[in-house]
Amino acid sequence: MADPKGFLKVTERELPARRPVPVRIMDWKEVYEPGDSAVLRRQAGRCMDCGIPFCHKGCPLGNLIPEWNDLTWRGEGRAAIERLHATNNFPEFTGRLCPAPCESSCVLGINQPAVTIKQIEVSIIDEAFGNGWVEPEPPARLTGKTVAVVGSGPAGLAAAQQLTRAGHTVAVFERDDRIGGLLRYGIPDFKMEKRHLESRLRQMQDEGTRFRAGVEIGKDISWSELRTRYDAIVVATGATIPRDLPIPGRDHAGIHFAMEYLVESNKATAGDAVPHQISAEGKHVIVIGGGDTGADCIGTAHRQGALSVTNLAIGKQPPGERPDHQPWPTAPTLFEVSSAHEEGGERAYLASTVEFLANDVGEVRSLRIAETEYLPDGRRVPRSGTEREIPADLVLIAMGFTGPERTTLEDQLGAEFTGRGNVERADDWQTSSPGVFVAGDAGRGQSLIVWAIAEGRAAAASVDAFLMGETSLPAPVRPADIAIGLPRA
Repeated sequence: MADPKGFLKVTERELPARRPVPVRIMDWKEVYEPGDSAVLRRQAGRCMDCGIPFCHKGCPLGNLIPEWNDLTWRGEGRAAIERLHATNNFPEFTGRLCPAPCESSCVLGINQPAVTIKQIEVSIIDEAFGNGWVEPEPPARLTGKTVAVVGSGPAGLAAAQQLTRAGHTVAVFERDDRIGGLLRYGIPDFKMEKRHLESRLRQMQDEGTRFRAGVEIGKDISWSELRTRYDAIVVATGATIPRDLPIPGRDHAGIHFAMEYLVESNKATAGDAVPHQISAEGKHVIVIGGGDTGADCIGTAHRQGALSVTNLAIGKQPPGERPDHQPWPTAPTLFEVSSAHEEGGERAYLASTVEFLANDVGEVRSLRIAETEYLPDGRRVPRSGTEREIPADLVLIAMGFTGPERTTLEDQLGAEFTGRGNVERADDWQTSSPGVFVAGDAGRGQSLIVWAIAEGRAAAASVDAFLMGETSLPAPVRPADIAIGLPRA
């Protein structure tokens, strides 16, 4: 533990200030100001001698949170990053993008604001990169075995790094023109600047991981051909099929899935030429969906100069405090104001979209919405007589994802799928095709970045055991943990 009396002396959470809204919406840099080291150590000292650190269970990675809190409080940054890296390959990602279920499980959170675990985590890794403590860890010997990892998001990268360090020759295939998956093109720079991704990729390359961008498995190389070339495959393609809204007027111009919009914006931010880019400049923007992807669209629209931004959610507004049916240490669903929401716009709950309306040339001009009514059987329907119109020049559908793209996996590998549309896998992460494993959202369904990294690490351990007969790699989770783990995102 850290300061034995820290939680008694410091009872409030202190987080770095966000840059002023009028300043930050003029650029794509991260929203937070640099943190104060004295504040950070003071907050780390609030980690108490709780006996059973429930934060371990709250984190799918099993991060050793009390240990690196204590080391941070003591000012031992190098030791802190060693403990953090023991369970988490990419704390620079989770420290910025994870919703911190560990904080919901913090024992101090029973009667005080929880320890600022997420902020301490990101400060540890930022200090480590700044001081050159993050160094390549190439294997001492090579096994002669080869592994293809398909998909370069957090699950694929975690599996690749673990397997490379185990001595296997690993190639990561990515169909986009750059490595990173959703970390690259799904996350706006104001949440995570891409320099953090580039730093980690350089480390992985120096360790021996090989990256193959611009190669689509199933098209450029068939899955069956890949299986003959490599001793094992890890499928980490994510859940990329967006959930649609098939209502009248859906085919009008100006209605796009959120990922179409975010990918183009991220490419433009990276300096790429994006012909006919989807832009919010000077438009009334409607974002349908109240999750993280919707918030990313909101923040992006503000930076592009939207005339107005309205966020519609079909359900009820979540409570501001933990509800009785989600007791500690579960991760509750709460009303949150993200940095994007803080920047402006309107949020409307119990809003059901009934129809998209167009102008004379077929471009969306407004939405007809109605108040959501909950039926006794749980269905949500538009309440008759409550319809109204709101202006819309650009509509972004951010209603989540239904699963991975399955056609080539079924046709070329004979992969089986669950009733939820995810790739079927056994307790060793192996699919119905021998030697083919699956990790992350492709097998789990849309979820959190910590689950993706945890599954990538666990799948890597199973691949290593499959290739070598045994493994010393850690396996933090099992597929069965889906049933008892954190709520799905």
